[in-house]
Amino acid sequence: MEYEITGQMRTLASAHVPLRGLLRTAPDVAEALFRAGEAALTLDDGRGCRIRMLGYTTGSDTAYFEIRI
Repeated sequence: MEYEITGQMRTLASAHVPLRGLLRTAPDVAEALFRAGEAALTLDDGRGCRIRMLGYTTGSDTAYFEIRI
């Protein structure tokens, strides 16, 4: 699974608006994440964050989320 986050992670803690991102994985996993609504994401620096799923297209390998610490 790989992910991309739009915006600067260092400003996330003070941001009033959550950052958005996407993750790419197998289509069945992307669908399951979207249906779950929320998930945990471990960032490359080891921090754990909660993400809220925003969108997914059936059969796609990409799901969209917002993240807030």
